[in-house]
Amino acid sequence: MKKVTVHVTLKEGILDPQGQTIETSLHSLGFTEVEEVRTGKTIELLLNDQDNVEARVQAMCTKLLANPVIEDYQLHVEEALQS
Repeated sequence: MKKVTVHVTLKEGILDPQGQTIETSLHSLGFTEVEEVRTGKTIELLLNDQDNVEARVQAMCTKLLANPVIEDYQLHVEEALQS
């Protein structure tokens, strides 16, 4: 079994209103050292072992998990711990 972690983030130049709200809130709480906040999402998948896990997950990302027009994604594949 493989565990795949997908990190999806907005591309550079795409406005991030949620990140801007978090940045403003952090400043109001006294964390003025924060210069920029960018948000994203993390998706964890458990897959049956296959030879082409990375290619399959890339297809999932481009078709559903990420919007390739405004988002980038990174994959991390590892062996899932068996319990």
